[in-house]
Order: sequence, then C-alpha cells, then structure tokens
Amino acid sequence: MSISYRNTALCLVVFLNLALAGTAGPVAPAKLPHQPWHTADLWWVFKNPTPHFESMDMDVTIDRDVPSTFNLYISTCGLGELSGVRFYGGLQTNANGWPTKEPGDRVFIGKGGIFSRWGEKISTAYARGIEGTHFEAAGYEGDFVSVRRAFQWTKGTYTWSLRATDTETVDGRDYTWIGCFITSHETGLTNYIGSLRFEGKDLTYWNQHSAFVEIYSTARIPTSEIPEVKVTFGYPRINGKMPGLKYANVNHPANGEMSSSPDCATAVADGSNVVVSLGPIFERKRADRNHFLKVKSPAAK
Repeated sequence: MSISYRNTALCLVVFLNLALAGTAGPVAPAKLPHQPWHTADLWWVFKNPTPHFESMDMDVTIDRDVPSTFNLYISTCGLGELSGVRFYGGLQTNANGWPTKEPGDRVFIGKGGIFSRWGEKISTAYARGIEGTHFEAAGYEGDFVSVRRAFQWTKGTYTWSLRATDTETVDGRDYTWIGCFITSHETGLTNYIGSLRFEGKDLTYWNQHSAFVEIYSTARIPTSEIPEVKVTFGYPRINGKMPGLKYANVNHPANGEMSSSPDCATAVADGSNVVVSLGPIFERKRADRNHFLKVKSPAAK
C-alpha cells in the first residue's frame, strides 16, 4: 500500500465527487495494473474523534480458507491515526520480515498478522515483540516500522485489536506502546503480533476508520491470482464503544489511480457490517466504482 494514498481527507472528497458524477455503461480495463491491487477500500467517517485512546477492535469473518498460494491482505485497519501518527495492519497469507531487529534478508513466515506505523527517520527501536516476531524498517512506502508474526488463520471470525499497554520516556519525550493482538472466536485464543511505540502519553484516535482487501506481490509470488472469498468486516470499536457514524463508503480504484485494481470485488452493507466479495474479473459501471454504503450505525455500548 503506497503512502501517497494516505492523503485521506482530500482523497475521500475527490472519490465521492467522482462517484456522484458517474457515467453510464461498463468500463473494462485495457490491461491489468501492477500489483498491489486495492480491490475494495472501505471508509467509516465518525461524528467525532475519540480522546484518551485505550483500544481499537475490528471483527472480521472469512468464509473459507485462503491458502498461501495466493497473496491476500485483509487489512482490518487500512489506515488509522493516533494523535497525528498514521498506521495500518491486518492479516496476510504471505507475511515476511527480518527475524531480528537488525536489517537483513526477509524471511517468509506464511500466514500471519501485521502492524505498521509511519514516522520520519523511524527505526526498529520503535518496535518490540516476543520470540517469533519479525520486523522491518524502511523507506519505500515513506519511513515506516513494522512488526509481523506467524498466525495460521483460516476460515472463521477474528478480532484484530490494538491496546495501549504502557508508557516510557526517552530523551525527555513521552511515548505510548501500542500492542497488536488477534483473537480467534472459534478457539478463544489470542495471538500477540508485536508492539509499536507512538509519540505522546494521552493519544486521540481520529474520526475515521478504513479497511481494504488487497492482492499484493511478493518475491515468491510476483503476480498473485485472485482467490474467491467473502470477507465480512464488523463495525469498528474504539475504547470498547462504537462511534457515531456520519457516513460510510467504498472506493474501487480504477486504472491510473494509486493501487488500482481490475474489477473483481463488490462491497455491500449488511446491517452494521460490510461484506466484500472477491472473485472473477467483471465489468463495473463507473457509477458503482465509488458509492456510499448504507451501514446501520449501532447504538454506542
């Protein structure tokens, strides 16, 4: 996922304007764009930010097993922001990274969870994990640091979570450690992916949330096929509550746009959930490329 995609406020307005303008008739790509493909970008825009951040939880249901012969990234947080620091993460079929915090060759770990953040001249000093955690810090997507850890997810329902765990002061500056966890609803087991350090002690979660379903490229599989799968995203929970919703929408990036994708996914609201169905390439009308989702905003709990 390219960092330049993350000009969210501007992009969101542009995408909505394009969608409302629309044109009649199907649009078929002249050729397939390079991977990664953002088959569906989902956005929830809330009424207010959430101060005093403690946790974020996102449920996701995968209707069938997707083997690691595909490169599938189910991003339960396509973009988040804590007091101005941006991050993202989710589940991948082919995760990889450095086996230590020192730069080296990437090691493939198969299915796993991932959690990344951005920051100028950032390093693995901003990351920590237990045995089996893999790391990366680089600049090819803007300066970022990431933790990844093997987790053999399959068909089922999972909760991808972030937790503010502890604080520390480094060179006179306060930081908060945010841990990433994935819990299986079927087994009840929670897997710790790793933690990243964020600037500040009292963090605010912004007034948006996003998710995406991506087909990406790896050294093992430079061009991945498209798996058939249905992914159901729940309503985001911040500090254990469901923020009031202003609106939700989906964008399917077209040829020429950042992370453009062939038309192979649809997204529909199902009560307070959003269901993304991924499958064979088809022709999509331009008016369907970006549209609002009639997500039911649940009562705050």
